[in-house]
Amino acid sequence: MPIVPVTVAQPVSPGGGFDYLTVDAARGRVYGAHAGGNGLLVADADTGNVLGIVPVGPMAGVAVDPATGHVFTGNGESRSVSEVDPETMKILRTVPVDGNVDAIAYDPVLGRIYADEDDGNRIYVIDTKTFTQIATVHLPGHKAEYIQVDPQTHDIYQNIASDSEIAVISPTTFKVERLIKTPDITNNHPLQLDAAHHDLLVAGENGVLEVFSTAGTLQYKVAYPGKVDQCDFDATRGWLACAGGGIALFSFDGTSAPKLLDRIAVAPGVHNVAIDSKTGTIWVDWSDRATGAATLQGFTYKP
Repeated sequence: MPIVPVTVAQPVSPGGGFDYLTVDAARGRVYGAHAGGNGLLVADADTGNVLGIVPVGPMAGVAVDPATGHVFTGNGESRSVSEVDPETMKILRTVPVDGNVDAIAYDPVLGRIYADEDDGNRIYVIDTKTFTQIATVHLPGHKAEYIQVDPQTHDIYQNIASDSEIAVISPTTFKVERLIKTPDITNNHPLQLDAAHHDLLVAGENGVLEVFSTAGTLQYKVAYPGKVDQCDFDATRGWLACAGGGIALFSFDGTSAPKLLDRIAVAPGVHNVAIDSKTGTIWVDWSDRATGAATLQGFTYKP
C-alpha cells in the first residue's frame, strides 16, 4: 500500500502560513511554527486535534528539550528565542537576538540553542541554563537555511543556500572550520543528519538529493521528484520524508542510495513535514494559498 492518511484533516484557527514542524514522540505532541497564528501550534499526536497556540510571535524554528518536554521557539521577525511549557501553554523565558530567526537546533548535552538568521549570515548561540546569548557565529555567504547538531561530536552543520554549501562549525570556537561544497544542488534547503552512519542528507530545488559523509565526501546522488522544502529523517525506520506540495518518502539505511518508496500530493501549500518515531505518522501542515485556511494532517506508509 502507498502513503495513506491516518487522521482527518484538522482545521487550524486562525489561518495563515507555517514554517518548521516537529514531533515529541515521547509525549505525543506535534509542534508547528504557525506564523499565521503568531505562535507555537500544539497538537495531539494521536488525533491531530489542535490543543492551542502559544503567542510567542510569528514563529519559524522549533525544537524540543527531550528532558523536560519544553519547546524552544525561534520567533522570526520578533527577533527572539523563547522557552515554552506546552502543558501550561505559557512562555517561560525569552531572549532577544540581533536579527530575524529562521531555523533552530538544540544540543541537549551542551544545553545550547543554535538559531540561524533568516536570509542572513549569522547563528545566535543561546545558553539554556541562563537563557542568554553567549556567542554569534559568522557565516560565509548568506541565506542560512536548515541546521543540524551532531550528538556525538557536537559539531553544527548549517546549510548555506546562496552558496550551495554546508558550513561545519566548531562547538568550542563557534567558528566555521570547513565547508562541504554541494555544487550539484541549487538552493539547498532541507538538511538531515543520520548520526549512526555519519551522513548528511541534503536536497535542493533543482530535483537533486545527495548524501555526504560528515567528513564531506559525496556518497550518493539520486533524482528528487518535484520541489522540496523541509525533510525529516526517522532513524528507527530508515525513512526520509520530504515536503513540497505533498510527501515524498525515501528509505535510507546508510549502505546504499536513498530509494523512493512513494509520493503523494496533498496540497500546494505543503512544505513542512515531521515523522513521529513512535507511531510512524508523517505529519504535514499547510495554508491554502487562495483562502489562507490552515490545516494539519497525519499520514503513514504501509508497504
